[in-house]
Amino acid sequence: MFAIIDIETCGGSFDYKRGRITEICILIHDGLQVVDQYTTLINPECNITPYFTKLTGITNEMVMDAPKFYEIAKKIVELTEGKIFVAHNVAFDYGFIKDEFASLGAKYQRETLCTVRLSRKLIPNRISYSLGHLCAALGIEIFGRHRAEGDAVATAKLFDLLLKLKADHPQYKTKGVEALMTRRVDNIKSYILKKLPEECGVYYFLDANKNIIYIGKSKNAYQRAMAHFNTDSQKNKKMLFELMDVDFVEYGSELVALLVETDEIKKLKPKYNRARKKTEFTDAIVYFEDEQGAINFELKKTDECTDETPVLLKFTSYSSAREKLEGLIDEFGLCLSYCGLTSKFTPCFHHQIKKCHGICNEAESVLNYNFRAANILKTYLFPNPNFIILDKGRNSLEKSVIVVENNKVIGYKFMDVSDPVTQVEFIKSGLSRIDYYPDQSDMVRGWLNKNKVKVINYQI
Repeated sequence: MFAIIDIETCGGSFDYKRGRITEICILIHDGLQVVDQYTTLINPECNITPYFTKLTGITNEMVMDAPKFYEIAKKIVELTEGKIFVAHNVAFDYGFIKDEFASLGAKYQRETLCTVRLSRKLIPNRISYSLGHLCAALGIEIFGRHRAEGDAVATAKLFDLLLKLKADHPQYKTKGVEALMTRRVDNIKSYILKKLPEECGVYYFLDANKNIIYIGKSKNAYQRAMAHFNTDSQKNKKMLFELMDVDFVEYGSELVALLVETDEIKKLKPKYNRARKKTEFTDAIVYFEDEQGAINFELKKTDECTDETPVLLKFTSYSSAREKLEGLIDEFGLCLSYCGLTSKFTPCFHHQIKKCHGICNEAESVLNYNFRAANILKTYLFPNPNFIILDKGRNSLEKSVIVVENNKVIGYKFMDVSDPVTQVEFIKSGLSRIDYYPDQSDMVRGWLNKNKVKVINYQI
């Protein structure tokens, strides 16, 4: 059974103040003919602009005494229950009705069938697949264009014709009409989702040649993959068009998965990953104490930094480093002179506009200034340069171990839950090594701020 539906609206997309349904027609079709019909105007509870009145002929006066959507919602549910929702460009009509129900705090879900997509399969190579152009070309007369009943009846006649064409089609005649609506991406979606568990790990999307085109991590790989199929961005659509297979590696620990994902993206550079692909960190913010004991910050090229240079953060460009430093200056009330952006021999410009507390003019003590500057170091540096993070493993019998040495992630491993973690050299000997990149430190720091796990400091 099918419910062939057309709606008229006073907007191009659902909006509670401007853009709601003004008329609906539902034709119940048993696969042979229309067996029931329901049509009504709807009070949209908002103004119908002259544009939509000219388009549909529906005025504010016409809907003044019409039922509001909530008054006919039950009727719509009853008429369409157990039926396939059919419309010409079904995403529009179905989307509006779903949004109307959502505004009432209710869910509305039906299987859908689009006569535009069905027409493209059964009547290929048309210049236009709009209802008006298609009906004109096929000799279907529309009585009441841009009114719900007129367009719904025309859609029903088109649907009848499409069913006849399908019955005679050598490729499609043995398939159900619903099967014709299944796109390649729907088949791939089903295949991909069957291969992914609801577990934490890293997944790899592959093309027809087994090339990795995207790498992602998630606490729930199944749900994350589902999100890819429900996203309408052009980049995502291109990726799904090339997607043919998926591989998955379970890690249990979200931090391990995050580190592995980042490492793999930098090494393999999949075409549809944008973030974290850069491996060259050209600029840095460094810190040091001057002869007064004041904490200074400065922009510096990373190739000018040695292993002994106290680096706060590294960046892939000068502009991003400069932007970050200026942000720290504003957030913590730092002095331009003590950030290497102006001379120390005169009061800085920020002091003149009262954004600097005046260390450059001896109006603020080094002690007070350092209190704020030290908060930056506390925010962006690990409390100890060498430590081990203990997190969950891939099952209840193991734990994951992430080792950070000299403020750099060096690797991870999985151990039995009963194994001791005091023998650092033993743990390090069996690590799965990860190439270090400065953005890993940001990830680890951010993850530790959000998750309470055991951290063990050690000395080299």
